[in-house]
Amino acid sequence: MQDGYVCGIDEAGRGPLAGPVVAACVVLGPDFPIHLLDDSKKLSQNRRARLEILIKEEALCWSAALATAQEIDRLNILEATMLAMRRAYDKIPLPIAQALIDGNRCPPLPCPTVAIVKGDATIPPIMAASIIAKETRDRIMRLASVKWPLYHFEAHKGYPTALHRQICATYGLSPIHRRSFSIVQGELF
Repeated sequence: MQDGYVCGIDEAGRGPLAGPVVAACVVLGPDFPIHLLDDSKKLSQNRRARLEILIKEEALCWSAALATAQEIDRLNILEATMLAMRRAYDKIPLPIAQALIDGNRCPPLPCPTVAIVKGDATIPPIMAASIIAKETRDRIMRLASVKWPLYHFEAHKGYPTALHRQICATYGLSPIHRRSFSIVQGELF
């Protein structure tokens, strides 16, 4: 393996009907308290928020990037996810020797990559990236709720809940809805 650091990459927001997909890339140092980390989906919102602060303060480096709903519609969700991951990776200023990616596919990166299914529950830098990605996306959706209050994005974060489906049936789609998703194209109502 070439000289450099190992980074973890994960995403949040592949399944929602609205909003971006967000990816994060994190490089942890040897003194980072990895015992505090867990899969972002298993953490309470308060614990995730506290860990996000810790990661941002104590990681050697971190970044977050996104692909918009329009990019998702143009590319498809898998390619948009890979694009967001590449964007997050590209923002890391450290030399990277290997990227550990949550899931079963890797974006094209200029370093060796390893896909790890359920890496967000077992691999510390991926767990940290999972937390950063989830908190970043949730913050974006809370801001979207301020801009489009009728949609209550703060409550469902764009996921296809009964509330979200009912709101879309009543008011139609917002500018940040993913129009290419079959559930939005006509199966929603």
